[in-house]
Amino acid sequence: MHDKAIKFIQSNIDNPFFLLYASPLPHAPLQAPEKWVEYYKEKIGQEEPYTGNSYFPNQSPRATYAAMISTLDEQVGDIISVLVEQNILKNTIIIFTSDNGPTYTGGVDAKFFDSAKPFKTKYGWAKGFLHEGGIRVPMIVSWENHIKKMSRTDHLSAFQDVFPTVLELCGIKEQKKTDGISFVNILLNIEQKEKHKYLYWEIPEYGGQQALRIDNFKAIRKNIFKGNLNVQLFDLSTDIQETNNVAKQFPEIVKMAEEIMEKEHISSE
Repeated sequence: MHDKAIKFIQSNIDNPFFLLYASPLPHAPLQAPEKWVEYYKEKIGQEEPYTGNSYFPNQSPRATYAAMISTLDEQVGDIISVLVEQNILKNTIIIFTSDNGPTYTGGVDAKFFDSAKPFKTKYGWAKGFLHEGGIRVPMIVSWENHIKKMSRTDHLSAFQDVFPTVLELCGIKEQKKTDGISFVNILLNIEQKEKHKYLYWEIPEYGGQQALRIDNFKAIRKNIFKGNLNVQLFDLSTDIQETNNVAKQFPEIVKMAEEIMEKEHISSE
């Protein structure tokens, strides 16, 4: 997959191109090149083998997981090197992000690495769940001479915003309205007038969950299929780990969240 991605870039250096590289790294089962596994075995030392019944067994799961991260890092470096060699880096926009927070299966020890930091990493708070450790992920965007290096933003966005952003960057008019809002202006440090009033998530797994982000507030509802419709509310500006439920202090926000959750829910086919 990585070789084909490199060849795709090399064969399109004279053409505009779009490459979606959905790397399986890092993901269970734990597998990585021996050089990186040995490198981290020396750093981490003796560890308990993974012999669980999901995915493959592994003698050094922590070292292998770290090796997968370094392999991905190395592969990103390969892509950058090709763009530099072909003198097209300055005209290439690179977006690097993840689709969810860290997992807890297949021998992955996210607690050891504190993988969701600064959010909670343990079961119930990362992948598969709608707390911040499960849904808030890093996004890094690079575009030479256009995006200021090392700049940061607190702009609220989600994956539905990537499609309209890419269309605008490519000069393509959106043919069908989606839930996304282009964040090109954010990238270029220009005032962003159109913003989301809220972001909504829903997932049927793990008892049924709904979540909502309104400004600094995070509303979440869990164990819906067990009859729970109570909304918990957290102020992420002061409580990034979602430990202090402030629903009683802000009944108007809770009421708004309940109304939006009902409005946004669509029964699955």
